[in-house]
Amino acid sequence: MMTTLTPLSLFLRRVPDAAHAEVLSRLFSHLLKGQWLAEQLTDVAGKRVCLAIQNTGNELVFVIQDQRLRRERRSDPARAWDVRISGQLEDFWRLATRQEDPDTLFFNRRLTLEGETETGLYIKNLLDALEFDWDAHLDAVLGPRLAPGARRLARASGMERGVRRVLGRLRPARPFPPPRTNSR
Repeated sequence: MMTTLTPLSLFLRRVPDAAHAEVLSRLFSHLLKGQWLAEQLTDVAGKRVCLAIQNTGNELVFVIQDQRLRRERRSDPARAWDVRISGQLEDFWRLATRQEDPDTLFFNRRLTLEGETETGLYIKNLLDALEFDWDAHLDAVLGPRLAPGARRLARASGMERGVRRVLGRLRPARPFPPPRTNSR
C-alpha cells in the first residue's frame, strides 16, 4: 500500500543521514530567522538532539549553536546526542505539519524521548509553543528595505493567504521556564 509518505521514506532510506541532517539543519536555521523560538534556543545551546526515524532507520543528529541547528559532525558514539526523539516517519510528519500536537504524540508514546529529560521536555515545549511570525521572518531575511515590498507582492499575488493558511496551523506561543542546569 503506497502512502503519500512512501517517496519520502524511500528517499530517507537511500540517501546518507549526513546529507539529510545538513539539508534539514539549513532549512530549520533559515526558518528560525526572526523567530521568537530562536532566542529560546540559547537555553539549550550546545545540546545535541537526535531524531531517530525508526521505520526508515535514520538517525539525524543536530547541535544547537548560535540560535541555530547545525548538523553534528562528531563521530564519537558515546557523545552522539544529549536528547533522542524516536518515532515513525508518519508521526514526525504529523508533528511537522501540526496535524497533531507534540503532547498528544508523546503522551500516546508515538514519539519517545531519551536522554536528558529536562532538555527533552524543554524542546518539546518549544515545539508545542511554536508560533511562526511570517512578517518577522521576512524582516530578518530580506531586511527593512525589501521586506515591505515582498509582503505587498505576497498579498497581491494571493500567496500570503496560502502561506498564512499553512502557518495558521501553528498555535500561539505559551510561556514556559528554561531547563535547569546542574550546578556543582
